Amino acid sequence: MDDSVRRHKYTLDEDEMPTRWYNIVPDLPSPPPPALHPGTLQPAGPEDFAPLFPMDLILQEVSQERYVEIPGGVLDVYRQWRPSPLFRAHRLEEALGTPARIYYKYEGGSPAGSHKPNTAVPQAYYNKLAGVKKLTTETGAGQWGTALALACAIFGLECEVWQVGSSYDTKPYRRLMIEAFGATVHRSPSDLTEAGRRLGANPKNHSGSLGIAISEAVEVAAQDPEIRYALGSVLNHVLMHQTIIGEEALLQMAKAGDTPTHIVGCTGGGSNFGGLSFPFLREKMAGNINPRIIAAEPASCPSLTHGVYAYDFGDTAGMTPLMKMHTLGHDFIPDPIHAGGLRYHGMAPLISHIYELGLMEAEAIPQTECFAAAIAFARTEGILPAPEPTHALALAVREALKAKETGEETVILTALCGHGHFDLPAYDDYLNGRMVDEEVSAERFAAGLATIPPVPVG
Repeated sequence: MDDSVRRHKYTLDEDEMPTRWYNIVPDLPSPPPPALHPGTLQPAGPEDFAPLFPMDLILQEVSQERYVEIPGGVLDVYRQWRPSPLFRAHRLEEALGTPARIYYKYEGGSPAGSHKPNTAVPQAYYNKLAGVKKLTTETGAGQWGTALALACAIFGLECEVWQVGSSYDTKPYRRLMIEAFGATVHRSPSDLTEAGRRLGANPKNHSGSLGIAISEAVEVAAQDPEIRYALGSVLNHVLMHQTIIGEEALLQMAKAGDTPTHIVGCTGGGSNFGGLSFPFLREKMAGNINPRIIAAEPASCPSLTHGVYAYDFGDTAGMTPLMKMHTLGHDFIPDPIHAGGLRYHGMAPLISHIYELGLMEAEAIPQTECFAAAIAFARTEGILPAPEPTHALALAVREALKAKETGEETVILTALCGHGHFDLPAYDDYLNGRMVDEEVSAERFAAGLATIPPVPVG
């Protein structure tokens, strides 16, 4: 590529925006294991998911179709911020003194400030079509709760959100934005649900977790036929909705005249990482490109690098179907790190399966390294990242510095999944020396893994 012409931003016209989501399942060498009914241990059928999701989303969850058309009503909303831009980080490259070329797909321009509306909008759309009146959900850092509140406002649905306690306490402006869009927000664990009261009675659960908040939201949804539950990550249909990120990025990298050698993304539940990487993994499996695909996860909640691949509950109270995933145990309560959106005990079953197939890698990164990368990025590229994508930025910096040493051609693509305007207390802690890297003991890992239910193999 000719660097004498320093193009920084690569955009798509509105009529170039993809109109299909990509379902990676049919292209994998083997199918992912099915979810199981926790009582019978038999594959869960549509009737097992019906109390929580409308049939359109259930069919997407189990779909074997390679592509799913995006409804016109969803595309109309997407056009408010999509296609999102791709940038080349010239100034960051210069600051690092690296020959590596670094690109980032910026999702912070959505009305909610993150990638989460990519799935919140279709989930609200399909629930509205099904006659649902209200959606319940959990949120970690608040990005997902904000996105679903926005989507529910657009389609005329009520929205009730359980926000993980540590984030509720430290990110008040996330909560206020959720409320501004018309949703109700509760600190989790709460005294409003049986699961919240039971789990909240244990002092170790005071800071909350995504698993506990899921239990509360699921409990409320399952008790009322006019209420359904919406999940911001983990499940197949959620990851599929996010593939519009990667499909756009493929077109934009072609406009840049470049091909990534490394694709890195942050992972908590997996929606941002899957959304960026799955279309590129399709091209890799087809033999068209051959990038390393690497997930960056928090060292204090490292489900891929320290968890086990086993059937486990998606929530702490054990109310969901059992899913085969990399898990730290559904009772594992992560440290209250600033990247609240990554504090989940399990990884998306689809990403876990792809990891087991050897089609991707994973690295765990401590939060001080992440915020060092975030500050370097903010001071060169002018965007303050949310704590979650700082993990991918830290990994991108690692790989760029390796290229500086080895001289190997390195082209890094990442998804900057949201801005950090409501995460300034985290930056305050980092800039004033109060941020620490929590070391999770072997005993804590063992205690969490001990809660994984025994499920016969085969």
